[in-house]
Amino acid sequence: MTYKTIVAVLSTAEDAGKVTDHALALARRTGGHVIGIHAEAPVVVTLIAPMEYPDPNAVLQLQDRAQQQSRAVEEAFRSRCERDDISYEWRLFTGSAGYASAGVIDSARSADIVLAAQFDPDVDGPAREDIEDLLYESGRPLYLVSNAQAGPAPIERVLVAWNGSRESTRAVFDALPFLTTAKEVEIFAIDPPETAQQSRDFCGAELAATLARHGVRATVSSGASEGRSVADALNHRATEIDAGLIVMGAYSHSRLRQRLFGGVTSALMRGARVPTLMSR
Repeated sequence: MTYKTIVAVLSTAEDAGKVTDHALALARRTGGHVIGIHAEAPVVVTLIAPMEYPDPNAVLQLQDRAQQQSRAVEEAFRSRCERDDISYEWRLFTGSAGYASAGVIDSARSADIVLAAQFDPDVDGPAREDIEDLLYESGRPLYLVSNAQAGPAPIERVLVAWNGSRESTRAVFDALPFLTTAKEVEIFAIDPPETAQQSRDFCGAELAATLARHGVRATVSSGASEGRSVADALNHRATEIDAGLIVMGAYSHSRLRQRLFGGVTSALMRGARVPTLMSR
């Protein structure tokens, strides 16, 4: 298994460069084909009073601004691909649905992996809803490029966030191309439960044995949250072992609950210190 079709979903010229660099680094290792996608939102004019008419000049300015951003994103993508001599293509979609538009989702569903920028509520770029749409609708592993990292680096150590759920299981096997090339993989459980079937000290041991048959050198460890959030504990452990990637299942709880009360997925979408591969 390897990543041969790599979709890079690009929002702004700033994140386009960073996400494209990560996509190209992956394509160089796998001989993959990179598809750059940008969703251009149509101009929506809100009328305050029923008899008001939109200013045509204002509408044209908004349209021109959106088109300029699309051209800037395309230029950032194409210039990097041409410089690297990588197989690539460019797709532009226009629609009010953004990342959830049919063109974006259809393209993502036909890919081996999807890359996008981590969302940041304080800057222009992908919104939380955009990332959620990709996770829920594409059915593909989503690789989020961290805001804290300047550029792609070789991924030598991987931290697997393991809780035994369906989602974390899916993420591990979606991430096999990264795991098989990493020098070290740590399967890390936070506050693992003690059950009649398995001691907390052996949480993840069977997964490590399975990965070993794929040639993955995996160790198993666990830690206590000690009053911290699970997201903080994962970030802390990733820093401790100098991990270049976190692998985790997304939304083990319902999407509504996560949106209302927050959760590990939402927190790492916003605050992961290294790239994070999520699957659902």
